[in-house]
Amino acid sequence: MILLRELVKTDFKLRYQGSLLGHVWSVVKPLALFFVMYMVFVRFLKFGAGIPHFAISLLLAITIWQFFSEAVGQGMNSVVARGDLLRKINFPKVIVVISATVNALINLSINLGVVLVFAVINGVDFHWHILLAPLLLIELYVFALALALLLSALYVRFRDIQHIWDVIMQAWFYATPIIYPITMVAAVSVTASKILILTPIAQIIQDMRYLVVYDGTDTAWNYIADPFAPFIPLLIVIILLIIGIRYFARQSQKFAEET
Repeated sequence: MILLRELVKTDFKLRYQGSLLGHVWSVVKPLALFFVMYMVFVRFLKFGAGIPHFAISLLLAITIWQFFSEAVGQGMNSVVARGDLLRKINFPKVIVVISATVNALINLSINLGVVLVFAVINGVDFHWHILLAPLLLIELYVFALALALLLSALYVRFRDIQHIWDVIMQAWFYATPIIYPITMVAAVSVTASKILILTPIAQIIQDMRYLVVYDGTDTAWNYIADPFAPFIPLLIVIILLIIGIRYFARQSQKFAEET
């Protein structure tokens, strides 16, 4: 725990070292992305027209996606980046991946505070079920950690993983109902919309929108008739975590030699 705490502190201090705004970039970056997406897709293309507080829903979704992208990306690079430390000290290698994802989690907590401030300004009517939001954040973190463990172990041996993952993330972003409502997908294919809403990241984003912004948001719970279907994303997360832990543990014995 001591090593984990020190790695988290070091990474957090070095993240924006030398930049003029420092850690203010943790807030500025997602807000800048939100502004661009809002102007293009909400103002000009009219995505989400008629949906209450869609701008806040967009900001919340971008914040969640930014954490997911950052946690998985930094987690994937963490073992290679800490190669010098792995060769010098014998400690559980999983700590370096957890450290990277926890740093992303700190940024998420800051950004969620900003989202709540904008929600209050926008007149969002909070309900008691917002108290369930931390459960979704746990699911989100576990999902990101599972992928980070798997990809970090793969990245040690196959450096092309970085480029492949960048392409996957770009496609995944537009395939997820972040800048558009799930109803736009249903207008093309109802089956595709049901499959999409059962992917973990889409399920988390839609559920968070329901709990925090607007309780009329479509979720797996009210979008699909099958009462067991909403548990599919959670099952995927659990399976990925088991695979990630096992593969990481098996490959970690060679990290000191291969990094």
